[in-house]
Amino acid sequence: MKFSIMSLGLMAVSALAAPMPSQIAPRRDGLTKRAASLEDVATTGFATQNGGTSGGKGGKTIEVSSLSELESAVKGEDAAIVLITAPIKGSGENVKIGSNKSVIGKDSSVVLTDFTLTVKAVKNVILRNFAVEKVVGGDAIAIQEAQNVWVDHVDLSSDRDHDKDYYDGLLDVTHAADYVTISNSFMHDHWKCSLVGHSDSNGSEDKGHLTVTYNNNYWLNINSRGPSFRFGTGHLYNNYYENVSDGINTRQGAQLLVQNNVWVKAKKALYSTDGGNAVAEGNDFGDSENTAPKGSLSKVPYEVPELLEAAAVKAAVVGTAGVTLKF
Repeated sequence: MKFSIMSLGLMAVSALAAPMPSQIAPRRDGLTKRAASLEDVATTGFATQNGGTSGGKGGKTIEVSSLSELESAVKGEDAAIVLITAPIKGSGENVKIGSNKSVIGKDSSVVLTDFTLTVKAVKNVILRNFAVEKVVGGDAIAIQEAQNVWVDHVDLSSDRDHDKDYYDGLLDVTHAADYVTISNSFMHDHWKCSLVGHSDSNGSEDKGHLTVTYNNNYWLNINSRGPSFRFGTGHLYNNYYENVSDGINTRQGAQLLVQNNVWVKAKKALYSTDGGNAVAEGNDFGDSENTAPKGSLSKVPYEVPELLEAAAVKAAVVGTAGVTLKF
């Protein structure tokens, strides 16, 4: 979502923080791939609640290799597994995904360029194992008014050669969305990465909602929103942050549980600009620190399959996050 209020001071810091084009992280080929099933369901985070998130499990499998085929396959509410088999390029389109869908990239060749995947006012959606890059005019992935969404093993990026407002967000969760898990993903080379809750003035809709888990993600070369989290309830664990200016910003009464994450070359790891809260446990803040007020969220309503100690996070995440599955 667009966020128009930005101080001149932050703009100056952002400009200084921008990496040169030569620093842009390359597509990580040659990583160890692991087999996965098209019918996998969410096993971690808030997406396991409210009946769980199974996507298109039990439905037909539809293979697509073009934008028009993708748009057609993800429509409606019938359960379907949509398997993308080739790279797809767009020009600012907005692909709206229906309920009960699993949208899965077959392998690391599946790169979606310059169009938005929107999960709006639907439920039970899985997005898995593909890259989205350089979306102009919208978010890479937008989750709005939706319930039970699992985003897993995606690679989201743009570049930082342009102005901070040239691209929007990589992954935004807004308008009272609930039961969302973002896991095992690689988010990199972007100004404003991920936000939960799009506006300070949207509390009447968002309060009591925006339940989101971020786990085992790799955040690299990010200026801000790692994530920015308003109003809701968040669990962030086993994430690895590298070269990040502004990390987790808890805001507007948000309650976060932040466990066993690692920051390397970060300016502000965990902080609050306006009235957010966090319980922080087992983190390695590196040269940064936690300045967020202590919150009240000390446990979550689901089991965590494996909570790694901070010392083990880099080895587990950097070689696994992103498009590393094989179908």
